[in-house]
Amino acid sequence: MGDGLVLTRGTWSWDVCEPSRYQLCGTMQFFNITKRNELFIPEVQGKVRIFSRDILDDVSSKIQIIPVHPGEKPKKRCDGYWPAYITRAGESTAMQVILDIQSSRGRQLHGLQAVRLELEYVCYGPHGRSSHAQHLVLPLSFPPVVESNPQWQEIKGLGYVMPIRTHLLSHLDDPLQVLQTYALPHCKAGDMIAIGETPLAIMQGRFRHPRGLQPGLVAKLACRCFLPTSSLATACGMQSLIDISGRLRVIVAVIIAVIARLMGIRGMFYRIAGKQARLIDDVSGTLPPYDQYITLGPIHVQATVDALKAKTGCEVAVVDANDLRQVQILAASHGINDKVLQAALRDNPAG
Repeated sequence: MGDGLVLTRGTWSWDVCEPSRYQLCGTMQFFNITKRNELFIPEVQGKVRIFSRDILDDVSSKIQIIPVHPGEKPKKRCDGYWPAYITRAGESTAMQVILDIQSSRGRQLHGLQAVRLELEYVCYGPHGRSSHAQHLVLPLSFPPVVESNPQWQEIKGLGYVMPIRTHLLSHLDDPLQVLQTYALPHCKAGDMIAIGETPLAIMQGRFRHPRGLQPGLVAKLACRCFLPTSSLATACGMQSLIDISGRLRVIVAVIIAVIARLMGIRGMFYRIAGKQARLIDDVSGTLPPYDQYITLGPIHVQATVDALKAKTGCEVAVVDANDLRQVQILAASHGINDKVLQAALRDNPAG
């Protein structure tokens, strides 16, 4: 959010998929969510970062940003310049973003994994002039839907577990479609599907770059109460929680947690600060390119699980599992056996 000016991640399509050239096209919208202020959009520019298994010395990218204003006023320019535009209170406008990726030597691009876009924009208005950015990740590589040699792992006394590899998930993905594509071809009657809480959060678009956070005094002080390994031990990680739970709730949680700790009672902060306090993953908490972002916990988890169970016929759970042999079930369909699921995931079979 840019002082009342919001830029969405938008909808995207893959328009050109040639061996040595890709073109992706998206439509992103600006919303003025203030009740009375006119906000200017004087500048917009884009940055591209390509992730690949191969060297990128002959791969280039070009990004075009084209205004799509109501009534086509002002008209788009041939030179790519973004004319300053005014959004009135409660109104919106849009822009088309075209990304071209190609190899100068005609080399095939199948080694490319994903592209990260950073759309920087300036908001100008009663508050002054402020810079903001919207970040998004688009996958460029997709694994086989059904692997030729699926890796089942035996869990003694419980059965078998199989980690299922997907493409790099993004805000464009729908959990149901992902399950239908990658999981259901392997499922049999009585099987359970476990979805990681971080992948679900990413599909819901719940990740933020620290650059877009402005830690306040409460965040800077409260983060010092946590162990260095905690995702709340940085000012930006703590500010993410404050933005969700509220400053007063976090202050109360810190005070009570300090008193409780002096009495030998631990975990009070998380009980008071809310469920999201345990689910935030700070920078480096997940795989690239999301390792540079703060990933929030997913929302509407039980409703998501119930909908997936109804549409797939399989038992579904959303879990938070790690390499410390800790498994937390955030939500599960009615037929899930919690103890069996926790035992099956305790050794973190997904790695």
